[in-house]
Amino acid sequence: MFYVALTRAEQHLNISYSRFRNDGKELEPSMFIAEIRDQHDLPMMPVVVDPEVVAQFAALSFGEAQAPEISKLEEQFVSRVLDKFVMNVTALNQYLKCPLEFYFKHVIRIPFSKNDATEFGSSVHYALEKLFRKMQEDPKEQFPDKKTFIEDFEWYMHRHRESFTKEQFNRRMEYGEEILSNYYDNYINQFNKIVVVERNIRNVVFNNVPLKGKLDKLEFDGKSVNVVDYKSGDPDKALAKLKGPSEKEPNGGDYWRQAVFYKILVDHYPSKDWKAVSTEFDFIEPDKKKNYRKEKLVISPADIATVSEQISSTWTKINNREFYIGCGKEDCHWCNFVKSNNMAIALHELEQEEEQ
Repeated sequence: MFYVALTRAEQHLNISYSRFRNDGKELEPSMFIAEIRDQHDLPMMPVVVDPEVVAQFAALSFGEAQAPEISKLEEQFVSRVLDKFVMNVTALNQYLKCPLEFYFKHVIRIPFSKNDATEFGSSVHYALEKLFRKMQEDPKEQFPDKKTFIEDFEWYMHRHRESFTKEQFNRRMEYGEEILSNYYDNYINQFNKIVVVERNIRNVVFNNVPLKGKLDKLEFDGKSVNVVDYKSGDPDKALAKLKGPSEKEPNGGDYWRQAVFYKILVDHYPSKDWKAVSTEFDFIEPDKKKNYRKEKLVISPADIATVSEQISSTWTKINNREFYIGCGKEDCHWCNFVKSNNMAIALHELEQEEEQ
């Protein structure tokens, strides 16, 4: 669609993009723009818009925060999709964030191309999976050397080269080799070798809700399990996601909910007599002080009660087709997508407590 739009120009074409997200974080240009610049020497002209003009535009575009409603799909189609739906923690998090996100990703299932950040994370996950599988295949249960570990990362990166621009690929390769080399040195003599990696857990029914999940690694002490989930990205920026419900975030952070969900999943896995005692988030990228960090959460009965209610209520709402109205938050990508593309059939005022 991007290239189709380019062909509609008759005499001149201006391509613009934002440098920053709503939260102030700098964005990278689209890979399509980078590919054009690789082939053509185009003039770059920074555009600075007066803050007053931006404020006026925002006021005209959205006004007060309102939750958009979209047209309902044919029920026969929705029923076919939801009859096969099994809850995982990603879907739960997405619904709680905005029902429209759940609608677009799990009901109509719009296709997504992987970006460089996503594919980089997958490359790191692959290298870590191979590290433990090769240890398990070794007669002496020895981990492969660091060179082999890095080569597995590089193999995956090259296999998915199309997800990166030339600049992105070179930068991610260099960065990945650096952080994985240091990660290996930091942990290679500490790893628990009694593990299961990349375990798909299915056929779990909890409070009449079917659940599933794919767990990066399970570390065992007898039948007690520490569930390990690898995370890429800045560990400091993830701290809020690790916290439980609060006045600011009544549903709790996504990583906290993920930790609780994984305990529920493991404890109710019908084919195994396992008990999850903790969930640990293993950050593959170092913090600003170049330290590698792991954050372990021990789940309380209160945590389980809260997430159990979230699972049950979300399941009920999904089956009641309560995903045609968005959250209405001003920075919600999906609500703004619906509004900007004139897909809304109605706009609903938010309740006072939601606005606060």
